[in-house]
Amino acid sequence: MASDRIESLIARMTVEEKVGQLGVFADMVRPFAPDVNPDANMRNAEQVLEQVRAGRVGSLFNGVGAEAGRRIQQVAVEESRLGIPVILAADVIHGMRTVFPIPLGEAASFEPELARRTARATAIEATAAGIHWTYAPAVDIARDQRWGRGAEGAGEDVVLGTAFAVARVRGFQGDDLKAEDALLSTPKHFAAYGAVAAGMEYAQVDIAPQTLRDTHLPPFKAALEAGALALMSAFNDINGVPASANRALLTGLLRDEWKFDGVVVSDYTADMELIAHGYAADEVDATRKAFLAGLDLSMQSGFYGEHLPGLVDSGEVPMAVLDASVRRILQLKEAIGLFEDPYRSLDPAREADQSHIAAHDALSRDAARRSIVLLKNEAAVLPLKKHGQKIALIGPFVQDRDNIEGCWTLFGDKARYVTLEAGVRAAMDDEALLEIVPGCALEAPLDGGIDAAVAAAQRADVVVLALGEPQRYTGEAQSRVELSLPAAQQALAEAVAATGTPVVVLLRNGRALALQGAVRNAQAIAVTWYLGTQTGPAVADVLFGDYSPSARLPVSFPLASGQQPFFYNHPRSGRPELPGITEFKSRWREIPNAALYAFGHGIGYTTFDYAPTQLSAPQMEWNGELVISATLTNTGSVTGEEVVQLYVHDRVASRVRPVRELKDFRKISLAPGQSQQVQFVLNCEQLAFTGVDGVSRAEPGLFDVWVCASSANGEPVSFELLAP
Repeated sequence: MASDRIESLIARMTVEEKVGQLGVFADMVRPFAPDVNPDANMRNAEQVLEQVRAGRVGSLFNGVGAEAGRRIQQVAVEESRLGIPVILAADVIHGMRTVFPIPLGEAASFEPELARRTARATAIEATAAGIHWTYAPAVDIARDQRWGRGAEGAGEDVVLGTAFAVARVRGFQGDDLKAEDALLSTPKHFAAYGAVAAGMEYAQVDIAPQTLRDTHLPPFKAALEAGALALMSAFNDINGVPASANRALLTGLLRDEWKFDGVVVSDYTADMELIAHGYAADEVDATRKAFLAGLDLSMQSGFYGEHLPGLVDSGEVPMAVLDASVRRILQLKEAIGLFEDPYRSLDPAREADQSHIAAHDALSRDAARRSIVLLKNEAAVLPLKKHGQKIALIGPFVQDRDNIEGCWTLFGDKARYVTLEAGVRAAMDDEALLEIVPGCALEAPLDGGIDAAVAAAQRADVVVLALGEPQRYTGEAQSRVELSLPAAQQALAEAVAATGTPVVVLLRNGRALALQGAVRNAQAIAVTWYLGTQTGPAVADVLFGDYSPSARLPVSFPLASGQQPFFYNHPRSGRPELPGITEFKSRWREIPNAALYAFGHGIGYTTFDYAPTQLSAPQMEWNGELVISATLTNTGSVTGEEVVQLYVHDRVASRVRPVRELKDFRKISLAPGQSQQVQFVLNCEQLAFTGVDGVSRAEPGLFDVWVCASSANGEPVSFELLAP
């Protein structure tokens, strides 16, 4: 039920003012790149303020600055007819001034609480800069690594993705939505954007309803239950109907089934793109179809302002439907306290306050090192020695400052970014033992680069080779055909490896890669993603053993690019590949149906032993619980953290089930020689799946369960789920 204030406003509003509340436009009053064409910016700013004054704008996005934000709000509150405040939004994805690891990298930590903390720090900085609302988190499940926007999500698994979706919503929003540092969250992209065909950006999604419900919808539902009040629609179609005009999705499922009463905002010009989809004949048709489907807010196209009043006047859009959308956006503004305090989060003194920087830098460093996945470490080449060891630091990312933050970082304080070179130098006792050689550029050779790198490798005791994808290879509109390194970098790796000096490869990437040749065969490989502000110190912490890596892969690293889409929890085949039997089995001609490095894989500087898995009973009652446990022991010589993972397989079901499914996970820290019993509690609801009739339920029968270190190891034990 809306408040009397909101109902009174709706009763007084003209149709044009109502429609104005549904328009979201670029914040040209506070552009985040104000030095570009300042004269045009000034003209655009006046035009935007005039629209605000006329009640034609409900929200502005991707602007920054408290002082100018106060001017926008002053116009809205004091100079417009109804005095309705504007809500100020932005794409603040994985950090504001302080940049944290890309979401995919942070998901590798398997620590949702870490994501909550970094989202909270992001909210503090964003709200200080005059932002009320972020278009994050991205909660798309991405099973095809060709898709560039996988960098914005939490990987290929629904349980992991759901845990991080909830953590980020809670971190952004905090405990009190009306607090000055509360940042509204917007889970996106609703829905199934991560399932685009062939990983091609903006492409079609042809998906079974059961897969949609079991894989792609749970992170959204959990995010809403965690308190999110807004969703962003996706660009893609779902089985031929664009998500941004999909009434079955936006109204049938979201409103009627899930009872969501928050706001749905379009992605950038998504309503306009209904015409290019061939789903709408023209602008009026696109407006009518999007709005009646349940798309409350139109971003940037201007279609709603241009065409909704006429559609209401003609009766094609009922006034009651228009009022419902207006009510939702006004309730959103009321929920964060804008009516009581239009100038919340618009305090120039708070924006100027830098007292949080030290704490946020420390968090950035910790989040970054907790996101680094050590894939292999032959002959214990890592950790490196801080003294007495000659190190050649080679590669195009060694001194690079432009590929630290990762995709979708608009507001990062680049002056604070710490390079890999700076981090390694600061960690070493004797800098004279460190030699720096770029070797090649990101995508091209350098004159004499390989020769210099080879010479440095020959002089060194160990080579640290910093390779990866240029930052612009990942993110929106960055789909790839080959998941390989640029040719110049691969050539550098081959030449350096030929010297025989041990090689440690540091990968900087925003997706799983298909590693080849000398990179695949390096003595040690660490995935460092795009780690943000404290990249250099965080990587140095891992290289020199000040931190034992504890992250695990949230995506499967394939043997070859052609395996995509590839994900660990694929359905069982009637002809699975068996040991020693490969012909006429589910495999490729050239390679087995397996990952190079499986989902959940990662190692540290110690070793762990898993005792046999124990069950509290051989059977689980329908409404009961089963306790599953295993004793974990640190069998190495240093303290370390292990991600203990619980997987389940339903042996026989009415729909073919995945070979394994992650159901829970726990990160455990143990000192050398220390043991701990790790317990998981499993219930019937966790065994449910969507049947052919569209109903989610568990089915009685036998299940296998693993407590193990990754999706590709461990020994199962079995239990029976009894019928109700």
